Amino acid sequence: MFQLPKTCYIGLALSALATPATASEMFASDSPWMLGDWGGSRNELLEKGYDFTLGYTGEMGSNLHGGYDHDRTARYSDQFTFGSHLDLEKILGWHDSEFQLTITERHGDNISNDRINDPRVGGFTSAQEVWGRGETWRLTQMWIKQKYFDGALDVKFGRFGEGEDFNSFPCDFQNLAFCGSQVGNWVGGIWYNWPVSQWALRVRYNLSDALYAQVGVFEQNPSNLESGNGFKLSGSGTQGAVMPIELVWSPRVNGLKGEYRAGYYYSNAKAQDVLKDNNGQPAALSGAAYRSSSSKHGVWLGAQQQVTSLASDQSRGLSLFANATVHDKKTNAIDNYVQAGLVFKGPFDARAKDDIGFALARVHVNPGYRKNARLANQAAGLDDYDNPGFLPVQDTEYSAELYYGIHLADWLTVRPNLQYIRHPGGVSQVDDALVGGLKIQSTF
Repeated sequence: MFQLPKTCYIGLALSALATPATASEMFASDSPWMLGDWGGSRNELLEKGYDFTLGYTGEMGSNLHGGYDHDRTARYSDQFTFGSHLDLEKILGWHDSEFQLTITERHGDNISNDRINDPRVGGFTSAQEVWGRGETWRLTQMWIKQKYFDGALDVKFGRFGEGEDFNSFPCDFQNLAFCGSQVGNWVGGIWYNWPVSQWALRVRYNLSDALYAQVGVFEQNPSNLESGNGFKLSGSGTQGAVMPIELVWSPRVNGLKGEYRAGYYYSNAKAQDVLKDNNGQPAALSGAAYRSSSSKHGVWLGAQQQVTSLASDQSRGLSLFANATVHDKKTNAIDNYVQAGLVFKGPFDARAKDDIGFALARVHVNPGYRKNARLANQAAGLDDYDNPGFLPVQDTEYSAELYYGIHLADWLTVRPNLQYIRHPGGVSQVDDALVGGLKIQSTF
C-alpha cells in the first residue's frame, strides 16, 4: 500500500494549525514562511540585504486507468530548495548588484517511467515534473547580477540554467508539458533546465519599460547532468555552447498584465543525425555510425495574458497562455510542440487565493526519427510489438491537466489534479492513461 512521506503529513498537519495570528508568528496563515519571522530577525535581515529561503515541492502520481502497465500504484517524488539572495548594494555598497546561491536536493520515483510509458523507449512528458536529473544534491544557482546605466543594461554571470531567463514559464501544473521552459523539455540534451546549472552569461537591455532584448552564452557540457557532478565547477567535458536570443514584451492590456516571448537558440556543438550515416544512407540498415551535424537550432514563442479581473482586485481573474517550439529535424527527436491553457485565480469570494488551471499539449515526433525506428526493427527482423527486442515507433503524444489549487496559507498550496495522456510516449499501442496527482508547494 502506498503511503505519503512523513514530510507531507507534517506539512498538511501544520496547515491545520495556521491561525489568524500575526505574520511574524510560526504557522500564521498570512506569513510567507511557515516558520514565521524568527522573532523579527528575518525582516531585519531582509532590510540589511539578506534573504534566506527553504522551499519544498512534493508530487504524487497514481495510474488510475490505462497506460503501459495497468497494475495500479502510486509514486512520490520531491525536491528541497535551500537559497540565499544577497543585496550587495546594502551589504557592500556595490550599486545595483545582487548575488544568488541555491542548492537543491531531489529524490523519489515517477509513475510515468514504467506504468504510463513503454520503458523500451520512455516518454516525452512526465506526470511528475519535479522528478528528474538524478536523486542527488546540486548547485543549482550561483550567480552575480549587475545593472548599468540606471538599470537599462542588466548583466548576469555565474552558474544557472537557460530557463531562468529564456523561454521562462511558471510551474504550477504538475505535468511537465505545462511546467517551466519548454525548450529544455524537448532538447534536454543541450538545454538544461532546473535543477542543473552550467557556466553562463546573460546580457539584457531594456528598450523601454515594457520591452527588453536579451542574449546568452551557456556552457554545453553533458557531464553536468551526471548525478556525481552536482557541484562540478570545472569545464572538463564541454562540447560547445548554447546561445539563445530573445525579445520579451510585457504590456498592460486594459490595465491587466501580459507577457509575450519570441526567441531562437543555436548550439555550436556537434549533434547526431536521427536517421542517416555519412553516406546519406539510413544508419539502421547500413550499420555505419550516424553522421554528425555541426550545429543544432530551434525557435520558441510564448504568451501569457490576464484577460479579466474581479472588480478592482487584479490579483483575481482569468489568464490565458500558449507556448510553441520548433526544432531541427535533422538532429532532434521532437520537431514541434504546442500547448495552451488557462488559469483562474480567486474563483470564489470565500477562497480568493485559490486557483483553477486547465491545459492541453501536443508533442510531435520528427518523421525521420520514426523512420529510423521502423528501419531498426526491419534490420532486426522484428514486427511484433510484444517482442522484448522490438523498438516501439513513436509519433504524437497528447496531454491534458486539470487542477484546483487550495491556498491553505501564504506558505502552503496543495494542488490535486487529474491528467489524461493519449498515446503515452507517442506509442499508439499503449493505452491512453488517466493519472491522479497531488502537488504540494511550501516555503519554510
